[in-house]
Amino acid sequence: MGWANYAIEKLRRGEMSQIRPSGHSMTGRVNHKDLVTLAPCNPDDLNVDDIVLVRVKGNVYLHLIKAIDNHKRFLIGNNRGKINGWVGRDAIYGIAVSVEPGHKG
Repeated sequence: MGWANYAIEKLRRGEMSQIRPSGHSMTGRVNHKDLVTLAPCNPDDLNVDDIVLVRVKGNVYLHLIKAIDNHKRFLIGNNRGKINGWVGRDAIYGIAVSVEPGHKG
């Protein structure tokens, strides 16, 4: 089972969810083990620079929307300059609505 499956299931049911992603690709926006609250979203309401839970080429990421093509395709990338690729509307599960610092120690 993947690290975000529970959150994806809740988002698909229209419920909010929380995750604590690990890694450093989003440092500065979402740091390692920060508590991220996700909400279901309408792709028509998404904007460049939104943080989304998304599937790109079979992998799930909490990454940024870098560009939008007529709200039909979204270019996904991290906060360190890497581009993951274009995805369709159905690949986006939810949007980050808050990020709280993780516990130190």
